Amino acid sequence: MSELQRFSLKQGLILLGCFILLQFWFPVGGQLDLMLIQPWTGLHGQFPWRYDWFLEKLNHKYVKNLLILCDVSFLALWLASFKIERLHAQRWQYAYLFWILILSTSVVGILKSQSGHACPWNMTQATTTGFLWNFNLSHGHCFPGGHAATGFALMTGFFAFRKTTPKRAYFYLVAGLILGFAMGWAQMMRGAHFLSHNLWTAWVVWCCNVTLYPFFYRRLVPAQTLEVEQPIAITQQPTTENTQEAA
Repeated sequence: MSELQRFSLKQGLILLGCFILLQFWFPVGGQLDLMLIQPWTGLHGQFPWRYDWFLEKLNHKYVKNLLILCDVSFLALWLASFKIERLHAQRWQYAYLFWILILSTSVVGILKSQSGHACPWNMTQATTTGFLWNFNLSHGHCFPGGHAATGFALMTGFFAFRKTTPKRAYFYLVAGLILGFAMGWAQMMRGAHFLSHNLWTAWVVWCCNVTLYPFFYRRLVPAQTLEVEQPIAITQQPTTENTQEAA
């Protein structure tokens, strides 16, 4: 079994395990979602932090725009690699990073636009003693979490650089996880998403990479590494022993 096959099998099992975990132990709008969003919910179902400047402007607008600027820089590096010799060796890394990043966030956006899940701030109904959750609403297009996708998409860098510069690959992985969860948690505090929305976002981004990475593997892996991974057929020449017959 080749390195790519082992890696793909391992990632496939991780995706399957996470799918089962999210589907059965962390359902959308389940008890864990409600428990984790409860601290940010007011007495009558309102979300006091919904229009907070730090969460609405800094996190939802400025941080997202900064990450979009990073995405544009990946495009610039890819284009520059056609002219600048020292960038030529990583041309496919930058191309993969930019295009798969754009694709994965687009997939999240498409799923979100077709989703019937409403946002938490639309699902609360005030009562005289508190509020109730209405899970029958089918408007809002709030699943999965589109904002968190901008952060989680940086995990694409793990696949782009895992075989050339592992430290850089893990930097993108950790940065993507931190930014994705931080941006998603801020949206939870505003009442825009449940945590499960953002977890599914991370799953979709990772799934896009696991699915497409094998098609670009040979371009992303150094030639010398591929040569080592190729099975070497060893032909053993039979030895002949000259025996003399006894007279």
